[in-house]
Amino acid sequence: MSLRPVPRAPRATLAAGLLALLPLTACGADADVAGDGELRVVTTVAPITSITAAVAGDLAVIEGLVPEGTNSHTFEPPPSASALLERADLVLVNGLQLEEPTVELAEATMSEGARLVELGTEVLPESEYLYDFSFPEEDGKPNPHLWTDPTWAIRYAELVHEHLVDLDPDNAATYDANLDAFEEQATALSEALRADQESLPAEDRVLLTYHDAYAYFAQTYDWQVIGAIQPESFEEPTPKEVARLIDQIRDQQVPTIFGSEVFPSAALEEIGRATGARYEDTLRDDDLPGAPGDPEHSWLGLMRGNYITMITGLGGSAPALEALDVTPAVEDEADYPQ
Repeated sequence: MSLRPVPRAPRATLAAGLLALLPLTACGADADVAGDGELRVVTTVAPITSITAAVAGDLAVIEGLVPEGTNSHTFEPPPSASALLERADLVLVNGLQLEEPTVELAEATMSEGARLVELGTEVLPESEYLYDFSFPEEDGKPNPHLWTDPTWAIRYAELVHEHLVDLDPDNAATYDANLDAFEEQATALSEALRADQESLPAEDRVLLTYHDAYAYFAQTYDWQVIGAIQPESFEEPTPKEVARLIDQIRDQQVPTIFGSEVFPSAALEEIGRATGARYEDTLRDDDLPGAPGDPEHSWLGLMRGNYITMITGLGGSAPALEALDVTPAVEDEADYPQ
């Protein structure tokens, strides 16, 4: 197998990027792409896999690379990933330097004419990059967690849609309808969130989390992220860092601190005991709830569950979110590695 760098769309506007793409040599509605006329799409983290499945429906074979419950920041693709990437027509990663080992492997193994799209890097202007305690600006890596904000998740879906239509124009009407359905559900989620967060005074919408995954969400919905337990090294915090957070929680009288269901943290438990704050350990960043095939096993189910956990954990109520139907508008046929 010869190793070739993948021709990549320039990071300009979406329209300019699409115009600059090379002619398709192995993709398109008339090509026998997956042996049955379907596109082969490889994704990384489960939320991106879910968003892609919502737009593609059954018109593409979608295979996720990052097992759920894995730290996506430190994930190294296994040797078996090369075979998936080699036969992919479209590879969708978050970008913003979240999955650099996967990007490097994709560039080395994808076939000529295949597309590698860094969704976050494409949609987020550099002027809007957020840096903080876990993602300091001097390291040059912005916070990459756009998908926890429904407004950015919609932009991801729109970009996925653009590429699917460009690769498979004969099915544009189906992709259009699927995108419309996803946007309707994501907008309903956003509206339910805004309604339910009113049950909390603005000054109580304060997050101390295990992982720093809510910076863009907080900016859009007027929450405050006061800290994250997991530092930039992705190890447990030092005693000095724990002491600083204990003082901050006491000063701001934070009632609940939010841990990760996937990554238990002894430090968070210690902080909870020291401050009297309740330790809520069921928040998820990119691990979808339920099992593949369950209605809640989706980006929509993930975020609704997290928002309910955050609002009720801080003393509010979430009737609009609880009443929200998370059944996917399009059947999710993606392969989620476990």
